[in-house]
Amino acid sequence: MTCAVSRRLLAALLLPGLACTVRAGEAPRAVVELFTSQGCSACPPADRIIGDLARDPGVIALSLPVTYWDYLGWKDTLAHAAFTERQRAYAGQRGDRQVYTPQAVVNGAAAVVGSDRAALEHSIRDPGTAESLPVPIRSDVVADRIRIEVGALSDHGRKAELWLLPVVRAREVVIGRGENRGKTVTYRNVVRGMHHVGSWDGSAARFEVPRSVLAADADSYVLVLQAEHGGPGRILGAAKGPGL
Repeated sequence: MTCAVSRRLLAALLLPGLACTVRAGEAPRAVVELFTSQGCSACPPADRIIGDLARDPGVIALSLPVTYWDYLGWKDTLAHAAFTERQRAYAGQRGDRQVYTPQAVVNGAAAVVGSDRAALEHSIRDPGTAESLPVPIRSDVVADRIRIEVGALSDHGRKAELWLLPVVRAREVVIGRGENRGKTVTYRNVVRGMHHVGSWDGSAARFEVPRSVLAADADSYVLVLQAEHGGPGRILGAAKGPGL
């Protein structure tokens, strides 16, 4: 069976035995990764911007909570050390060594202050940063499997790695201590892990992974095809999972 996915049908999608294709809508033009922290007083405005961008069908907006402000009196309840390392790896690739919150990385390339809406929107529109996302990706969920199709590029010499990122679409957190004490913040499209699906050599390819790679609290996922040069490089393709 093939069907369009709505929020109301998401729970049914995850029932055993149901096959449902996530139809391609508007191809995403940008992936925005916000490195944020519940312990950072400057982050809530950036978190709201990510919430706004998450409603744009042409943008994949992600929240990646980091760990390095946990010592300020509040341990981030969503943070993961892997996201801290990813942010540091991006800084190493750029050569600027700038690691801070809130920091947004667009398509694995440009880094801007995550609360600077004008700079962020400029980076999303900038052809030099965006290059669109030239490689199409589609996925469907069939029973207990996630099936993925990755398109080709004319220059088959390009190589990249395909990642599946489980996400929770919305999580409200009441912050009890630290710089944001007493605030309630809603985080959108919170990444709950990173699963390496496989390598891509520039030609059309198919992959399949068990649905069990999704984190227990995830209610969707994002697929990211990313060049690797000793660390995360430019994002070449991406796709939203059901409900995003």
